[in-house]
Amino acid sequence: MSLLSYNLILKNINRFINLNQEEENFYVSLLTERKIKRKEFLIKQGQISKHDYFIIKGCLKVYTLDNKGSEHISMFAIEDWWTGDMASFISQQPGHYFIQALEDSIVLQISKSNFDLLFKQIPKFERFYRILYQRSLVSFVQRANQGISESAEERYLNFVKKHPNIINRVSQKNIAAYLGVTPEFLSLLRKKIVSV
Repeated sequence: MSLLSYNLILKNINRFINLNQEEENFYVSLLTERKIKRKEFLIKQGQISKHDYFIIKGCLKVYTLDNKGSEHISMFAIEDWWTGDMASFISQQPGHYFIQALEDSIVLQISKSNFDLLFKQIPKFERFYRILYQRSLVSFVQRANQGISESAEERYLNFVKKHPNIINRVSQKNIAAYLGVTPEFLSLLRKKIVSV
């Protein structure tokens, strides 16, 4: 891949820290590209997360399974988003999440050893990842609060408003699993909203 191909990830990083050309070159040298076919997994529950991922193209879902085998989607990830099992990646302990491609996708991945090397060589990346992880935590807390304080209709309307570029890329079944409702309930809810 040419440096030009890394523009999306470099723009993402440069929102929070400024890199010179040498630093950009070093950073991209630590990344590898991975292509994932639709329905393929980046990681499965119980595996140790060896990489952190940035989406160049495609759409993925991050989810857990309950003891009945039902999916509980915690997030969708599309172009210009980061994803992974942060707790497993940092601790190098078995993870709790499945990450699966909903479309043919391309990610850039950084290994744990390269991640550690990055902090050693370019300390300002600690600031970047601190901001990234803080934002992730805020988003997680907000989502948890919505789950206990908002109705299904409010959660759906917030999802549509916050993620208009995702709503038409994922199935009703996946949106229902994200909202914590059945696909049948979501179908009724959509009909109700359209008729209002």
